[in-house]
Amino acid sequence: MNPLPPGTDEDTPFFVISVAAQLSGLHAQTLRSYDRQGLVSPGRTPGGGRRYSLRDIALLREVQRLSQEDGVNLAGIKRIIELENEVDRLRSLVADLSEEVAAVRAAAEQAAAAIHKSYRHDLVPARRQTALVVWRPEPRR
Repeated sequence: MNPLPPGTDEDTPFFVISVAAQLSGLHAQTLRSYDRQGLVSPGRTPGGGRRYSLRDIALLREVQRLSQEDGVNLAGIKRIIELENEVDRLRSLVADLSEEVAAVRAAAEQAAAAIHKSYRHDLVPARRQTALVVWRPEPRR
């Protein structure tokens, strides 16, 4: 069962800053500061108001955990977030490339099967013989 409203997902921004602050356990001013520093970038309304998604709330909680429990400073947290985003991007790229490789392999196997199927079966294979020839030039006089 999906607890989200129809047509929304965890990236849909719909929490105002006061609700996001309450859900994340942080003060609204802290959320504004994190936005200015680029740690969490909420969506915006046409009037410029911040709207937080469930993913933003989870990220705010992770920022708080890293800061309070692990003692990581905000610059370190920003770098961790950037690296995690890069890892996610690269995982997605690897998945896409793996699918592409699988499709190319399947196409190559089909092409090879079609070529093998086109072979003439009424031909008799010839026996292959090999010989070793040793060349000994005559000495010069």
